[in-house]
Amino acid sequence: MARRPLIGVTASARRSLTPWLFNRLALVRAGARAVRLTPDTACRFDRLDGLVIGGGDDIEPIRYGSLLEPTVRIDPDRDALELAALDWAERCGRPVLGICRGAQMINVHRGGTLHTDIHKIYVEAPRLRTVLPRKVVCVDPCSLLRRLLRQGECRVNALHHQSVDRPGQGVRIAARDIHGIVQAVEVPARPFLLGVQWHPEFLLTDRGQQRLFRALVQAAAGRTPAGPLAGTHGSDAAPAAA
Repeated sequence: MARRPLIGVTASARRSLTPWLFNRLALVRAGARAVRLTPDTACRFDRLDGLVIGGGDDIEPIRYGSLLEPTVRIDPDRDALELAALDWAERCGRPVLGICRGAQMINVHRGGTLHTDIHKIYVEAPRLRTVLPRKVVCVDPCSLLRRLLRQGECRVNALHHQSVDRPGQGVRIAARDIHGIVQAVEVPARPFLLGVQWHPEFLLTDRGQQRLFRALVQAAAGRTPAGPLAGTHGSDAAPAAA
């Protein structure tokens, strides 16, 4: 029997137990093993076959050149862990799925910026916070995400108040909601580097959302049926690193 890939799932040392359990379930269903990575647990990245950068607290604004709002809860130790993990994945060519904060971290890692509060920018967007699929997302037809979800429009949950602003190097916008807020990013130059602003781990009965985990596991096992999308650089893409 082939060895099941080992996927590291980043989380806060203080919270994030529920998302971790749902991520673990999604990964097990997709054929992988999962290990929780927190700032206070030692884990050798070289044991891993792939990463899920999970949801949680806001990223420290200084990481992307912004100012810290006094009411924002941050986790600088987790920021450092995830940036180191993304450095390792970049060097070793390991696949990465970013979830909510994880999508934002992918962008920050590549030099991009965030909106610290989407409601100050997208004033007409409702203050939606729910694990239920109530937000409509429009997926770029030329994206890897579109090939995985197999649909151009989907309904997702929403548990965030930050979003991607300026894309980082090589980062392409893969989806937006109906108000224009970035809902997914990907890096076409990498075999599998994808981030979604929602929480697919909570959408257990949505086959398209669960295919995101299966695609990650397949990439971690050395199989990439979806593959990178060569030559699909939309107007939202930032220039790739030299």
